[in-house]
Amino acid sequence: MLESILKEHDKKEKKVEYLELIYDLIFVYVIGRNNSLLHHIENGFVEPGMFLSYVLCTLAVIQIWTFTTYYINLYGRNGVRDHIFLFTNMFLLYFIAEGTRIHWQAFHTQYHIAWALILVNVGLQYLIELRHHQGEPTHIRRITRMTGILFGEAAIVALSIPLYNATGSTLLTPVAILFGIGSVSLAGRKSCGGLVDFSHLSERAMLYVVFTFGEMIIAIAGYFEGDVNATNLYFSGMAFLIVVGLFLSYGVVYDHIIDREMKTNGIGYMLIHIVMIFALNNITTALEFMRNEEVQLLPKMIFLIGSFVLYYASLFVTSRYAKRRCQFHWKFLWKIGGISAAFILLMLLFRENMYVNIALTVVYVFAVFGILYRYGIKQDALSCEEINKSGGVSA
Repeated sequence: MLESILKEHDKKEKKVEYLELIYDLIFVYVIGRNNSLLHHIENGFVEPGMFLSYVLCTLAVIQIWTFTTYYINLYGRNGVRDHIFLFTNMFLLYFIAEGTRIHWQAFHTQYHIAWALILVNVGLQYLIELRHHQGEPTHIRRITRMTGILFGEAAIVALSIPLYNATGSTLLTPVAILFGIGSVSLAGRKSCGGLVDFSHLSERAMLYVVFTFGEMIIAIAGYFEGDVNATNLYFSGMAFLIVVGLFLSYGVVYDHIIDREMKTNGIGYMLIHIVMIFALNNITTALEFMRNEEVQLLPKMIFLIGSFVLYYASLFVTSRYAKRRCQFHWKFLWKIGGISAAFILLMLLFRENMYVNIALTVVYVFAVFGILYRYGIKQDALSCEEINKSGGVSA
């Protein structure tokens, strides 16, 4: 046990490899495919079946990324084996992306076979890794637990194929996702902290968020179509400012608030980012709906308000991984809560005027960013002052 702890202490900081960035690029394509499911409008509303498919497909894909990233953080060596397994998953993700469409029924088997194989792929990597940790009970427990979760979810995904073909039921698809999320959450409570390189893990999560913002930028390109006139300039400018403000807020939290040297198992941080990335995908759709006259007012408001509140809620929950001096205090949270309540109230009050709604959204986004920025800079200044007082800075 002591030898295992010393190895963890002496382990060099893991760097994000170029192969991980290439692997992430496939998810930009898959995110776009998932978002396209919400463009099927009937009588001004998103078809309920399409929305459910969108939620399940989005969570399944984010979960695949999370499982892969967590393995690389723990045991990735950037060797030939890692390359082969990652490129295999990239290839299989194309089949998932191709099966993500309005007429998904015809691609159900293809989608779920690819999904199950990806889970088995990651599970096999854990099994192979087991031979390198004989006599290290902490790693053996971790590897055995994650292998069981991955193979268990893969089995549920595989069983959903004959069930759907026989009865038309898709019940096992959400069961598989919930099994994965629930099992990982439970495993996180049982496992000890400090096994992961949190600096690497938080950077990988940040890069996925950046790629999600990239998809958002592509989506708002529709605002720039058509003749250059006052309306197009107004909405395109406002949409761009919203994306910038959201990104800057995440940047402040990542750069100034999160303690990337924290000793943690990292599972909770990854689960929070599943929710955050899901919220960002919904914000992308909300911005597209805002200029779509076919979409009725109610779904526009639900997506606009709900997605922004969910994004900021998940962003602030990351404070449990903040530096000790940067923990959000109640006064700060009450201020953010008051601004959010005012935003919701004004959005509902001016719900029929998209010109006002998009302007209110810009004000809200930059108001939150301003508060976060001042808070982050203030905490950095206090930290420097403490270092100076302790004599940690020489002339």
